[in-house]
Formats: sequence, structure tokens, C-alpha cells
Amino acid sequence: MKQIELGEVQEAFANIIWDNEPVRSGDLVKICSEKLNWKKPTTYTVLRKLCEKGLFQNTDGVVTSLLSREEFYAARSEAFVEDVFHGSLPAFIASFVSHKKLSQKDIDEIQKLIDQLDEDK
Repeated sequence: MKQIELGEVQEAFANIIWDNEPVRSGDLVKICSEKLNWKKPTTYTVLRKLCEKGLFQNTDGVVTSLLSREEFYAARSEAFVEDVFHGSLPAFIASFVSHKKLSQKDIDEIQKLIDQLDEDK
């Protein structure tokens, strides 16, 4: 999957769409006016850019995602691990836990994920 880069403002806008989709473009303008203090042209400009990036589509005035929030953040996480840790998830986890103590709940949840992945083999 092609990595989609978003700036802070584009990411806030994307989250508004994900929170409200499917959303009519006119309603999106109203939401962005309230939450981001944007004018109509700004909303449509940013929407067009995110549609060009392949994140959303605006069909007959209804905006929907082509990539879910979960898919987007999963791809971003994978790219981070690939770029910073040369694709090594164990290296990422080792780095993460060296600076943050995991609670027993965190450990149990991680173990549950590992067990589920192991069962799926």
C-alpha cells in the first residue's frame, strides 16, 4: 500500500470525516466551520487533496473513505517500524519497553495477541 502522508490539519480533517461518514459535503462544510473555523473553499480544497491522495472519495456530494481509519494508522505504524527499525517488530518493542514500564494488563493483552496469532498459523 502506498504511504499516505498527512499534515496535522489534514489529519484533523480526516478524523472528522471518519467520525461522520458517510457525510454529505454540505454537512462537512458546516462541521468544519464549527470545529476548525474553516470557510467553504478551505473545506473543499482540503477534501480535494485528500481525495487525490486516495484516502476519501466524494461521489454525488457524499464523502466516504477509501481507507478506514484503522487501515490508515496500521499502514502508518508499519511504515514507521520499517523505516526506523528496519522492519523488526522485536526491535521496536524492545525500544518501546526500555523507556516505558508495561502494566500487567498491557502484558496480558500483548500475550493474548501473540497467542491468537500463534493459533491462526
